[in-house]
Amino acid sequence: MSGNGQKLSDFRQRVFKMVSVGIVDDHINQGYDVISTLMLLINLFGAFAGTFDGIEAQYGEFLRQVEAVTVAFFALDYVLRMYTAPCLYPDQTGYQPYLRYAFSGAGIIDFLSFVPYYLPMFFPAGAVAFRLIRVARILRLFRINAYYDSLNVITDVIVGKSQQLLSSVFIIFVLMLASSLAMYSIEHEAQPGVFKNAFSGLWWAVSTLLTVGYGDIYPITPLGKAFGILITFLGVGMVAIPTGIISAGFVEQYSRLQRISDYAKEENLHFVKIELSREDEWNGKQIADLKLPHGIIVAVIQRGKEIIVPRGDVILKTGDKLVLGAEALKGDHPVNLKEITLLRNHEWNDTAIKDLDISRQTYIVMVRRDGKALVPNGGLILRKGDVIILYTKEHLANEEVLTV
Repeated sequence: MSGNGQKLSDFRQRVFKMVSVGIVDDHINQGYDVISTLMLLINLFGAFAGTFDGIEAQYGEFLRQVEAVTVAFFALDYVLRMYTAPCLYPDQTGYQPYLRYAFSGAGIIDFLSFVPYYLPMFFPAGAVAFRLIRVARILRLFRINAYYDSLNVITDVIVGKSQQLLSSVFIIFVLMLASSLAMYSIEHEAQPGVFKNAFSGLWWAVSTLLTVGYGDIYPITPLGKAFGILITFLGVGMVAIPTGIISAGFVEQYSRLQRISDYAKEENLHFVKIELSREDEWNGKQIADLKLPHGIIVAVIQRGKEIIVPRGDVILKTGDKLVLGAEALKGDHPVNLKEITLLRNHEWNDTAIKDLDISRQTYIVMVRRDGKALVPNGGLILRKGDVIILYTKEHLANEEVLTV
């Protein structure tokens, strides 16, 4: 790559980090996130304020200027994200990354955040419809989720309980169809102008099952009233099912997180599982001759499908899987290691460890790749998806602290 090409690539990568939500490794990136969030909040506040007649009469022109400025920022943000699409999808070439971003969920939301504002200039007749489409810009708020991982619990619960939710929705749908046809059959002769067809019965079923009813359509025959009471009771129970499923999912999720936290605090022994290769010095040796450090024991030996009790005279063989246990040191200061997962846009990708621009006080302890632990020698080239375990006192983007 030529010097100009490298500079252009570096500039694009720099812009990509700036527009990427959650990358706050310097003041420019953090400042852009703050400005982007403020622009969205100001735009939404102006949209709500403009619906009040008094505010519109007194500050209408100012609100329109605010909307013009914020929408122009959304357009600029879309252009920058489109420009940096190759950094978001580095495995694609040509026009593919631009098209993939343009038709992605985030790309469509970004596009609808500003385009409907300018469309009435070319199509005045559709101003009302274009104003309705502007509501899509509120979906940009979901980018704040990058700062709060706990918000992902909502997604996890819905995905984890998707089968149960679909089943409950299906039951409600069947109940609505059945009750609409039944009520139409009962009430059509008594009030043909109200229950004109099955759709009228469906509207009554929806308003009765999902709400307390609007009062515009209701049964007048004794049989219809009795049937309406039955459907109302069933509706309360049916609508409560999805709510109960989601509530139970939240309880399970937070209970699981709490158990993990409690176990981390109460654990007194630490275990690790290793497999002996041909090059290991422990091959052919008895457990009594391993000279393990004080406090470390061989808890279990797995040889094929056989579990062997680790007595002192047991001879180790290639392929044996050993479970080593060690008691936690009481009163010792914990060592905080940091874990970083290399995503596709990380600057360490395809770089040898010896060529990394890191502090001398930063030490790479281990590299995990495809479930295997790799020795972090200088010639090891890091790849996308690698999990880097390191010790450092510096702050690193997207790090997770591991206490051992």
